[in-house]
Amino acid sequence: MPIVSVIVPNYNHARFLRQRIDSILGQTFRDFELVLLDDCSTDDSRTILQEYAGDSRVRLELNEANSGSPFKQWNKGVRLATGKYVWIAESDDYADAHFLERMVPVLEEHLSVQFIFCRSRCVGDDGQLQGFAITTYPEDKHDRWSADFRVNGPEECRKYMTRATYVQNASAVLFRKSAYKRAGGADESLRICGDWKLWSSLMLMGEVAYVAEPLNYFRIHKASALNKFRLWQGGIVEWLQVARWVLDQAAPSDDFLGNVYAYHANLWVPALLSMEVPWRAKGEILRRARAIDPHPIRSAARPALATVRRKIQRHLRELRLMVTPSRM
Repeated sequence: MPIVSVIVPNYNHARFLRQRIDSILGQTFRDFELVLLDDCSTDDSRTILQEYAGDSRVRLELNEANSGSPFKQWNKGVRLATGKYVWIAESDDYADAHFLERMVPVLEEHLSVQFIFCRSRCVGDDGQLQGFAITTYPEDKHDRWSADFRVNGPEECRKYMTRATYVQNASAVLFRKSAYKRAGGADESLRICGDWKLWSSLMLMGEVAYVAEPLNYFRIHKASALNKFRLWQGGIVEWLQVARWVLDQAAPSDDFLGNVYAYHANLWVPALLSMEVPWRAKGEILRRARAIDPHPIRSAARPALATVRRKIQRHLRELRLMVTPSRM
C-alpha cells in the first residue's frame, strides 16, 4: 500500500485540472496513490480526468449525481484512501514539486503530530502570483508564519481556533487518516465551515506542525459583489454554529473569552446592521451569537460604531461624486 493517498475532489474546474494533477504526479516523493473524484461536473472535467486514467497510480471515481457538499466528497475520498496519510488537493490549486517530500517526514518522525500544513501563496484566475494566505489575530506581535513550528494542538485550538481557522486551504494540509476517522470525518451538514471544525478536531488529538516554505498555491477566484454577499450572509449562521462547537471542545479560560466574543462580534454585528439581511436571518444570527456570548450587547458597541462609520464614509464618497463637476 502507498504511504500517501492524494484525493482530488473536482467540480467544474476543467481549466485548472491539468496543472493540478501534473503538480501531483510530478512530486519528488513518489510513494502515493491519486484518487480523482468528480462531482458530476458540467464542463470538460471528465474528458480531462480520463486522460490520466491509464496511469497505474490513478483511480477515477465519477459521481452520477452532484453530492451538494464538498465535505461529502472529502469523506468519500478518505474512505477510498489506502495510504496512512491523506492529502486533499483541491482541484483548482497546485503544489510545489517538493510538497510531499517536505511534509511526510514530519509525520513519520513525530507520531503525536496529527496534521501538518504549509504556507500558501495566493494565485489568481489568470495565474498571477499574489501575497500569502494568512490569518492574523489582534494580539500577534510578530509574524509567526515566517518559521516552521510544532506545537501543542489543544492549546492552539483554545488560543486561535476558537475565533477562526488559521488553516486557510485544505490543499496545504497532510493529515493522518487514522486521526480523520477518529474525528468522525468532515461534517457533511456544513457547506462553508466544515474545514474549520475538522482541523479543530484534529488539533485536539495531539500536536500540529507547520512548514513556512510556500509549497501550496491557493487559487483565489474573482466573484461578483452579489455572490460574495450571498456567501457572507449564508455563512454567518454556520460560522457561529461551528464557533460554539469549538468553544465547547476547547474550553478556553474565562479571561480569554472576552477576546473570543470581540472577534466574533466583528462578524455578526455588521450583519445585524445590514439592510440587505432579512429580519428572519437576523433573528437566527442573534440567537447564534447569544449561544456564544451570554452578553452580546457588551461586545457589539465597538463593531457597531465601526460599521456606522464605514457607512457614513461610503455615503460621503458618493455625495462627493455627485457634486463634483465633471471635467471636459
